[in-house]
Amino acid sequence: MAHSNDPGDPAMNRTAADPAASRSTATLLSDALTHVSGLIRKEMDLARAEMSSKVTQAGVAVGLIVGAVVLLLSALNVLSAALVAGLARLFTGPIADEAAIASATAWAALIVGVIFFVIAIILAKKGMNDLKATNLAPTRTAESVKRDAYAVKESVNG
Repeated sequence: MAHSNDPGDPAMNRTAADPAASRSTATLLSDALTHVSGLIRKEMDLARAEMSSKVTQAGVAVGLIVGAVVLLLSALNVLSAALVAGLARLFTGPIADEAAIASATAWAALIVGVIFFVIAIILAKKGMNDLKATNLAPTRTAESVKRDAYAVKESVNG
C-alpha cells in the first residue's frame, strides 16, 4: 500500500507532530551508543575511585599488622626479660633485699609484656579482618552496574 502525499494523511501528521519519529535510526543508534559509552565511562570512574579507597583501606590494614608485629616483638623481649628475672630470682637464694628486687622486676616485666601482647593480638586481628577480600571488593560499583543494567533492561522491555 502506497502512502499519499496528502497533508491530511495520518502518517504524514505523525512525523510532523512527533520529533522522535522524524529522527533516523542511525541518529537514534548513535544517541544510544553515546549514552551507553557515557554510562560505562561513569561506571569506570566510580570503580577507580572505589578501588582507590579500598587500596587506602588495605594500606591502613597492613600498617596495623606492622604495628602488631613491632609490639609482638617488644612483648617477646619483655616476656623474655621477665622469664630471665624470674629464673634469676629462683637461683639467687634466700637473700631478702636482692630477692625482693628481683621479684618486683619480674612481675613488672611480666605485666608489661602481657599488656603489649594483648594489644598486638587486637591489632593483628583487626588488620587481618580489614584485609579480607569481602572488605576490599568494589561493592558500590557492582551495585551501580546492577541498577544500570536493570534500568536498561526495563527501558528496552517497555
